Amino acid sequence: MEDFLTRAKYDFERARFKAFWNGVLGHLLKRPNDLLSFEALKSKIDLGPSRDAGVQPVEIAKIVGSVDRYRDFDGRFLPTQRFTEGRWEAIDQAHLAQRELPPVKLYQVGDVYFVVDGNHRVSVARERGGEFIDAEVMRFHPKVPVGKIDPRKLELMAQYDHFLSQTGLHRLRPGGVIEVTLPGGYERLLEQVRGHHYFLGLDCRCPVTWEQAVVSWYDNHYRQVVA
Repeated sequence: MEDFLTRAKYDFERARFKAFWNGVLGHLLKRPNDLLSFEALKSKIDLGPSRDAGVQPVEIAKIVGSVDRYRDFDGRFLPTQRFTEGRWEAIDQAHLAQRELPPVKLYQVGDVYFVVDGNHRVSVARERGGEFIDAEVMRFHPKVPVGKIDPRKLELMAQYDHFLSQTGLHRLRPGGVIEVTLPGGYERLLEQVRGHHYFLGLDCRCPVTWEQAVVSWYDNHYRQVVA
């Protein structure tokens, strides 16, 4: 037991050392090195309905954020705060003793996950080279496609969410993806859709629904320009 405690203390200090240099490197390269905040994402986009996905193995590399402990670990789930030491070392000792730990609890948004409960377990498992961890998963279904989230693009994701809410394109053309790279791009596209709606009515001299205009714009203009 004493050997496990000594090893756990060594593991924690090594993890803290890595976190320090990750922070220095991130600062020098101007590269984000923080865990994502679930609440920050939730405030930007509509996460849609959620459902219980049960207990399943989750790829640790896809766990990118936390609900309430995102300041205690860096983007690689290395501990950044000294007060996490006791809990972190206790989890590490459990791993060393090969004791079974309960599943962590995660929120899934698209292809990525946020820790609801079990931040230290994720941190230790990742530091010890684990690839998967058992988790109770609650899955959300946002309109905006969520892959690997770049925190610098949260505002752009919010604008995309607004565009989809206004057009309903996610319902009318499931699987269709519209990507812009500059702020304000989605608002300009929305203006194009409005203009297309107006001129469709003039051309056919008949009522044109908003949904018909959206589909026409996407199929006959946007997709052709992209192609």
